[in-house]
Amino acid sequence: MISEEEALERILEAVQPLPARKLSISKSLGCFAAEDYLARLPLPAFDNSAMDGYAVVASSCRKGQRLRVIGEQPAGRDKQLCVSRGEAIRIFTGAPVPRGADAIVMQEDVTRDGNEIVANTDVEAGEFVRRRGCDLAEGQRILPKGERIYAARTALLASQGFAEVTVGGEVNAAILSTGDELVDPGEKIEPGQIYDSNSLLLDASLQRCGTVVNSVEHCRDERESLMKAVKRAIKTHILIISGGVSVGERDLVKGVLRDLGAKIDIWRVAIKPGKPFLFAKIGECAVFGLPGNPVSAFVTFLQFLRPAILKMMGATNLDLPKVPAKLTLELTNDSDRPHYIRGKIEHGNFTPTGLQESHALFGLSQSNALLRLAVGQSLKADEIVDVQIWD
Repeated sequence: MISEEEALERILEAVQPLPARKLSISKSLGCFAAEDYLARLPLPAFDNSAMDGYAVVASSCRKGQRLRVIGEQPAGRDKQLCVSRGEAIRIFTGAPVPRGADAIVMQEDVTRDGNEIVANTDVEAGEFVRRRGCDLAEGQRILPKGERIYAARTALLASQGFAEVTVGGEVNAAILSTGDELVDPGEKIEPGQIYDSNSLLLDASLQRCGTVVNSVEHCRDERESLMKAVKRAIKTHILIISGGVSVGERDLVKGVLRDLGAKIDIWRVAIKPGKPFLFAKIGECAVFGLPGNPVSAFVTFLQFLRPAILKMMGATNLDLPKVPAKLTLELTNDSDRPHYIRGKIEHGNFTPTGLQESHALFGLSQSNALLRLAVGQSLKADEIVDVQIWD
């Protein structure tokens, strides 16, 4: 049994980023940039109005003064208008500021009288003018290599005229659940059987990472069937096998993988829940054997699979986000392994949820964060702790 730190180090050494590809910006959401992107244009690209109103020379626009309206500038093509003292140009939000104007007076702050306006307030230079480059300078880095592309970043790339973006490779995966006791949801269940929840849990977790799930298959505890299923599944980048990796007589995964020529690099990790964890390579396919208990499967997915997937996708930050929170009750880890406590972070407080056992799916479903307790560590209520969040 090895430490979780050593296990993660070995896994990350064994997987490599996949070749980059080009996608349209609209298809790049959730991917990771494969190169740095720099601004081609300043934002805004020209001085423009922040309000519907009138472009004026501020020093000639004082309360009670009349100004002659000499034109109109809508948003769109610059009409190359020019304004002087005592004059005003009707302008709309986003429209280019006419030459000579140094302020915008809102339409609510004037009274229109034919071809003139009467100022109802004093106006200062710079009011309601968005200056060229005030948001973004030309040449400024807008998307660093290895960072995920979110919706707002697609908009920023589009604002710079990018139609395509180079992103990390697409990871595809297969899920193989094992066990005679498992039944697909919707089917009739017999005494002693349980519904297969791990396949859906892992499928959703993979999709959340941005992975393409090529297949989800269930296999009974039968050697030849398992071998055939594994052969079908190792055509993907990642194979996740749920169950069958412990030491029981019907835990067949380890032997089948060896018969297929797998190099088993990790078996059993000092982590709670999740000790019966396996990592192997068959050719170019990375094989992860997860415990059959759902909480164990989920915790090991977050700690080991998620970082590997992100590295393959070209990410630079492989860690789950961490936030500080106040612990609502006392906790102690008396076990011989670090313990990941499932809980809910809400209003800055972290509260463990439900049973802290490897089968307790309801408690997991109510949680959104993990607290790592080292071996022998004790924490008091009201202590500030760092927790990992995933949702």
